[in-house]
Amino acid sequence: MSTATNAETQSKGTIVTGAIGDDVHVIGIRLMEYALRQSGFTVVSLGPLASQKEFIETAVETAADALFVSSLNGHAEMHLPGLRGACIEAGIGDILIYAGGQLTIRRPDWEDTKRHFLKDLGLSRVYPPSTMPDEPIRDLEADIAANRMSAKKGV
Repeated sequence: MSTATNAETQSKGTIVTGAIGDDVHVIGIRLMEYALRQSGFTVVSLGPLASQKEFIETAVETAADALFVSSLNGHAEMHLPGLRGACIEAGIGDILIYAGGQLTIRRPDWEDTKRHFLKDLGLSRVYPPSTMPDEPIRDLEADIAANRMSAKKGV
């Protein structure tokens, strides 16, 4: 068995990452990508200026378990509406969608921001700029395990 095949077999899951829309800030997502790889995930990085279409097409092509969307310029609230619906249209409606960073230009209460992104936009989880990588990785491991358990049960 080749090393690549062995590594893929041992992967905890495939994660598509990138900075969405007109965002060119990549330090946060690069740190997250490094931590994900160190934790045993396969990372497919779109880099900066990634569109919803790129996230979705890459997720379909790679059978990804999750999308990790980064934003530092605060424009995520302009670029994320419709993402869940587009995922549903593409046949990956149950994919995990995580977002982190400075998600809005205005700085409302974090709980209001979180509620908006989770309830109104249909994301799975959101994280404020100060979040260390271990928190979303723990959540990701639990969420992927739950999704795989549900799939095995046919739920």
